[in-house]
Amino acid sequence: MPARLLLSGVQSLVAAVLGHPVVGVLGEVAIRVLRITLFLSFGVFLAELAVAFGLVEKIAVVSRYLTSPANLPDEVGTAILTTTASTTAGYGMLADFRESGVLSDRATIIAVTINTFFGFAQHIITFYAPILIPILGFRVGVLYVATRGLIALAITLTGIAAGAVLLDASNVGRSAAGAGPAPDGGTADDAGDVFDERPESRRAAVRTAFDATAEKVRDILPRLAAIYAVVSLLVAYGDELLVLAGSDGASVTAAADGFAGLLGLPGAAIPVIAAYALDTTSGATVIAPLIRNGTFTARTAVATMLVGGIISFAVSTFKRSIPFQFGIWGREFGSKVIVVNTGLKIVWIALALAVLL
Repeated sequence: MPARLLLSGVQSLVAAVLGHPVVGVLGEVAIRVLRITLFLSFGVFLAELAVAFGLVEKIAVVSRYLTSPANLPDEVGTAILTTTASTTAGYGMLADFRESGVLSDRATIIAVTINTFFGFAQHIITFYAPILIPILGFRVGVLYVATRGLIALAITLTGIAAGAVLLDASNVGRSAAGAGPAPDGGTADDAGDVFDERPESRRAAVRTAFDATAEKVRDILPRLAAIYAVVSLLVAYGDELLVLAGSDGASVTAAADGFAGLLGLPGAAIPVIAAYALDTTSGATVIAPLIRNGTFTARTAVATMLVGGIISFAVSTFKRSIPFQFGIWGREFGSKVIVVNTGLKIVWIALALAVLL
């Protein structure tokens, strides 16, 4: 009898633990971290193989139009083009180039900036075309996607222009062999022969790529998991924390109200912006019937969604960008990447709003 009671108590305890919301949140974190780790590993492995088998020279024929004006090594174009298929894989390749000394910190940030349009391109196929355009309708949907695409392209061109002005041989490893350490980070002195050292056989190349990938994952995985867990728990219990802090969710609505009034948007824009700031699909679903009944024109609808995008940066940066960027780059350099990315997005979205309104 005592054994049966003990077993029942253990079963109840296990059920209570498994049923606790925290376990569900951590389970989602584990799945997300696993997915990012797989794509990141793929990116690093691909970068190592591309170098070992000389594939970067072939890809450089296409990517040179991006890298040459920005004073980046041709090989970095491999990572930029890979971003079209997987943002995480592209970032993984850039992280590998930075840690091997091929890119300084400044060159890496410029390469990440140039990545922007190519990261956007993959979302056209996976989200905008199959989901967002059908919800918004063809005219408004295409106008919104085209506007976002032009914003992403403008950021990419900004990165190319910045590279033309700010980068020289001291910022890239291949051209800087023997030139000493790069002034803003990187190890240019050690990186001159990174792309010239080829393994003796295919098996050796695969083994080298596998070892480099495993080392990268061991370095990044603990940091990535820890940051995602903390952020996810803060998000999951955000309402309770706001109550303890003496606030509530009205701040999002208040911010939306301020933006809408400043830009002269319809009063109906406020709930749309608030919804869009938290979830793109929800925002599109809220505004769709208001477009059909004439409350919003195509221009004001796109402008409203762009405003929601500006407000959503605070949410998306906390939920996704900080864990992702900190996990890959570390806190110090990850912060720089976030500031540059967010700043450029806000500037170009603001310019797009000026044109639309």
